[in-house]
Amino acid sequence: MGAKKKGASRGSEDSEELGHVPLQAILLADSFTTKFYPVTLERPKVLLPLVNVPMISYTLAWLKSAGVKEVFVFCCAHSKQVINYLETSGWFSQPGCFAVTAIESHASASAGDALRLIYERDVIHGDFVLISGDTVSDMSLTQVLQEHKERRKKDNDAVMTIVIKPSQIMTQQSRLLGTGELFMAIDPNTKQLLCYEEKADHSKESIFCLDKSLLVGKSLISLHNDREDCYIDICSPEVLSLLADDFDYQDLRHDLLNGLLDDDVRGYKIFTHEIDSSYAAKIDNFRSYDAISKDIIQRGSYPSMPDIKFTEIGHGTKIGDNTEILSSVVGEGCSIGSNVSIEGSYLLDNVTIEDGCKLKHAVVCDGVVIKSGAVLEPGVVLSFQVVLGEQCTVPSYSKISLLQQPTEQDSDDEELEYADDYSNGIAEISRPINCNVNKPNELGTGGAGYVWSICDDEWRNSVAPIPADKLAEVIRATDGSSLTPSGEVKLESSDSEDSDEDTSDFENEVEATFLRAVHENIKLEHVVLEVNSLRLSSNKETAICAGAIFYSMMKLALESPHDSASELVRAASRVISEWKHLLKNYLSDIDEEIEVIMKFEEMCLESAKEFSSVFDKILYQLYDQEVIQEEAILRWVEEKTDADESDRIFVRQAETFVQWLREAEEDDEE
Repeated sequence: MGAKKKGASRGSEDSEELGHVPLQAILLADSFTTKFYPVTLERPKVLLPLVNVPMISYTLAWLKSAGVKEVFVFCCAHSKQVINYLETSGWFSQPGCFAVTAIESHASASAGDALRLIYERDVIHGDFVLISGDTVSDMSLTQVLQEHKERRKKDNDAVMTIVIKPSQIMTQQSRLLGTGELFMAIDPNTKQLLCYEEKADHSKESIFCLDKSLLVGKSLISLHNDREDCYIDICSPEVLSLLADDFDYQDLRHDLLNGLLDDDVRGYKIFTHEIDSSYAAKIDNFRSYDAISKDIIQRGSYPSMPDIKFTEIGHGTKIGDNTEILSSVVGEGCSIGSNVSIEGSYLLDNVTIEDGCKLKHAVVCDGVVIKSGAVLEPGVVLSFQVVLGEQCTVPSYSKISLLQQPTEQDSDDEELEYADDYSNGIAEISRPINCNVNKPNELGTGGAGYVWSICDDEWRNSVAPIPADKLAEVIRATDGSSLTPSGEVKLESSDSEDSDEDTSDFENEVEATFLRAVHENIKLEHVVLEVNSLRLSSNKETAICAGAIFYSMMKLALESPHDSASELVRAASRVISEWKHLLKNYLSDIDEEIEVIMKFEEMCLESAKEFSSVFDKILYQLYDQEVIQEEAILRWVEEKTDADESDRIFVRQAETFVQWLREAEEDDEE
């Protein structure tokens, strides 16, 4: 057992005194992972630009705005680069009460090692924020800190609070993003975390085992696999002493979190704090890097960030004639020739792209030279100073670096071994020419770089869109899964009272998917696959899915500019015309068509009353554009025959149209 240091355990001290301790934070500037290889062999992930600003600046700016007074930045691999940046960018000399201090170590191989070293330094004197330097957030810490302190007053064993949020993607899709699947059991009354289990992103099974002992003394437990871990933690000093006592704790989630949850002897407790409207996201791989970059550009995250102007093109970049750049971020000092096409890509600083090149969904690092006519297929990563020869085509998901790929026999501390050579930035490297001797022309004439071997699942962690065949494959693999996104286990009653809330959550997910398809011009088949994934993971009938899609379509029409009822009808007609093929994927029988009519009735009475005066005209548009059949409309009317007058409002409004349908039917019979 490690000796307790002064200030390492404050559980017995007066709780009021804790409130006077300036809020501190520990920021881990090392990810201790290889997900950004080969790039992070030469530069730490926290210094990679996120919309042309190093990631760590977002984290530090948020901590400052959230009221943190002192930040300890733990640096390991490429520590000199991190410290040099903090010094030159002014973070070491911030005005006011905001102090940033670097703690450097070359011997730490994990987050657990890092926190043990900080414990030995005896610099933490109260509750602290634990975060990594690849996190972007705008959340206020006031409420979560207050909750944590109030619990500490009543229970000294409440040592940790983790921040979570509702997932914007369903379970199967989160696997596609390479983040794996997260299952949590939470006491809904106290918010205590009871179980935290992660499945690897390649795992095909969604089977989780819940220890029966967790149910003792509890009448209700919430089970979730539709929540995301924000990796923002409020910790008491005991957390550091626990790490010092147990050297088996390496990873903060797999080891520490689960170690505390499984420890019946010491009885420490972890709680959750859920955010809804605030933004918080961790850049875990290239796919999340892409998603968070788009959030920032679209102002999806509140800019309590560095005082910068978000722009897609960096200062000093020159662009030639007839060059098209779409949905991309270009760094400073780049030179882009004529007739170049760049889509969905991320170019760092001082990149040279000659005439006639094509880049789609690629990551291109500092100093890369791409000679004329070269093509980068989706998912390519070119590390620092790589050179591609003329007319070279790089296959999808390829990774190319001037550094050779580490072998399995190489040390786990590969980044540390390279770090000394790149202490102040990217060092000059002798360029290997056509270094893959088995394929001498792979990088073209004059090309320089090693082509790394990649795994079959590289697409999961790429900035490139998920291939349609891969999406369909995962949906088929997960079809029939019995695990719903979330729910409650009631130990005294089995009544289900949350079906309406579940349906509302499902409709919100479908609407978000639909709007993304509208704004990003996603192909119909890809939208269908995503909606199918939502339907399967939520265990919803096709009719409910059809209603949710129609609801999303009509909300889009309602938000279109219109000054009169007739203009609203025209807007709805345009939306129906554009998206009817998506809707018809879920209208395989008459019952599903009736569900759409009933959903429209509900909208007219509740959420979209502006449609109530033109219900019959929209119904006609659905019929005229062959979305709803005559039989469905007539059956809907028949089902309303014995209904109350208040439930026949829209039947009466549509009487003229219904009568016309009946007469047309009689004429056909004659």
